Amino acid sequence: MRVFVPTPLRAYTGKRAQVDAEGSTLGEALTDLDRRYPGFRFRIIDEQDGIREHIKIFINQQQVRDLAVALGGDDEIQVVCALSGG
Repeated sequence: MRVFVPTPLRAYTGKRAQVDAEGSTLGEALTDLDRRYPGFRFRIIDEQDGIREHIKIFINQQQVRDLAVALGGDDEIQVVCALSGG
């Protein structure tokens, strides 16, 4: 499946805006990404295995909040980071 990486996380993917991942669930796909791009998962998932508050994840343009969501090979995952500033 294809993963769209937001600009703030591209330092982990060698500046790539899109990367491929494998896994039958969102959690497995993120673990696969972390194996390929160490540190990536920690920026998205907290210590309790929840999606961080400032992160939104969409699968095929539908927002998800559960790492157990099933994935298929043609799915597209988009990670969105909230902007902050003052």
